[in-house]
Amino acid sequence: MSETLQRLQAVSAERLRGMRRGIEKESLRALPDGRLALTPHPQALGSALTHPRITTDYSESQLELITGAQTDVHACLDELTQIHQFTVRTLAAAGDERLWVSSMPCGLPTDETIPLGRYGSSNVGRAKSVYRMGLGHRYGRRMQTISGIHYNWSLPGVDNAGYFGLIRNFRRHAFLLLTLFGASPVLCSTFVEGREHELQPLGSRGSLHMPHGTSLRMGRLGYQSDAQASLCVSYNSLEGYAASLHDALTRPWPAYEALGIKNPGGDYNQLATTLLQIENEFYGTIRPKRTIYPGERPLHALRERGVEYIEVRLMDLDPFEPVGIRAATLRFLDVFLLHCLLSDSPPDSPAEVREMAHNQHLSAARGREPGLQLLQGGQPVGLQDWEQQLLAEMLPLAQHLDAQAGHTEHSAAVRQAQTDLADPQRLPSARVLAAVREQHGDSFVGFVRERSAQTHAALLALPWSAAQQGAFEAEVLESLAAQRHIEANDSLPFDVYRQQYVSAERLTPRRPQEKRA
Repeated sequence: MSETLQRLQAVSAERLRGMRRGIEKESLRALPDGRLALTPHPQALGSALTHPRITTDYSESQLELITGAQTDVHACLDELTQIHQFTVRTLAAAGDERLWVSSMPCGLPTDETIPLGRYGSSNVGRAKSVYRMGLGHRYGRRMQTISGIHYNWSLPGVDNAGYFGLIRNFRRHAFLLLTLFGASPVLCSTFVEGREHELQPLGSRGSLHMPHGTSLRMGRLGYQSDAQASLCVSYNSLEGYAASLHDALTRPWPAYEALGIKNPGGDYNQLATTLLQIENEFYGTIRPKRTIYPGERPLHALRERGVEYIEVRLMDLDPFEPVGIRAATLRFLDVFLLHCLLSDSPPDSPAEVREMAHNQHLSAARGREPGLQLLQGGQPVGLQDWEQQLLAEMLPLAQHLDAQAGHTEHSAAVRQAQTDLADPQRLPSARVLAAVREQHGDSFVGFVRERSAQTHAALLALPWSAAQQGAFEAEVLESLAAQRHIEANDSLPFDVYRQQYVSAERLTPRRPQEKRA
């Protein structure tokens, strides 16, 4: 019996029942012809600033649908489905927009035409928009239109050291999730217009791809930048992680200093001239998280109260699933995260951090390539061999979870993964490529247009009661009222608010005598 399984068996059934997960799912609003919808966030969906379950991410055209933290997988997906139902019904009532079901964007206009998220006239709302303006200047607006699923996960009784051990192992083994669930091997050429890339043409209809790619979203075309590449963030402890992030949030970056806070006309370019404007700008496959108080900085919350949960950030939208993810994937993630948590997790080093980045980029671009080798401790190792070894270690954990839960869904998810890896044509990335080639004449946009239309129709066809509609409409009204309240109670000039929010003092924990009782 492995030590990892022994550690899982030592976790009480009560703690396992307390495992919580929540989903944040991004999707662009698109027109039937596959172009980006440029309309404002529909008021009938509520305030993007204050609605707890429906907001926007980078762009005004990019919806983000958010569940609560659930102790049951099916309850989590049921909530996500209902949020989708209300959203598509609202879109259908207003016109012909629908949710784009791929992580890689639809046909994009010129970079400066992609609309930034707008959150009203309050200081907090303006700060959110200025932050997005800064992201556009720093990385380009196209890069920010990529969509994905974030999986928020916690287990009772895990301390900071435990969560950071989980994070280190997750980063070591993230290639497994990219191979199994990556679904973005192909994209529309408008996404890379004017950029250097290694993509290969797919036919003559504006599609580009990597023949063995799994998740272009998580590769070199995704959330990358030279500035962030200079960061070497430590995940060996909360203190080390916080110090790394603190440095990035307070260190001036020459290119961003040259850009300035405002342009010559007096409009804001960005929130700050530091390497990171705020914590959310740090792009990673996984983050330690803590619920924040109004106006509190996330780094301060982590330092003050510790890690509450982790956020998995590398999951692509599954275009074959109506809500972008299925129950078996959630079950697999639960087992994978427990394996990361309970397995030995030695400290990372700068050399290993570079190795993990190498493995991520390779598995994102070439993860289905026969004989592909990654690096493990500086030595080459076969990707498939490593993946099957991890799955073999995970299976006893899945069986233990099933014995506790009274079903076989965890084991079935792991066994399905073993089957899919043995026959890579079964993987989502291969299925996407096959559908683009064989059913849509090499047109990525054509494939996603059809999948988006089918998903739209399927969600509209699901049962929907007047009580459900009424409950969501009440949330909309509450969110609009909450935004008006915030706007009516602002007292500081915006630039004073901005300077106070990004100040280094807001990042540090209070001295012991100042902490809450």
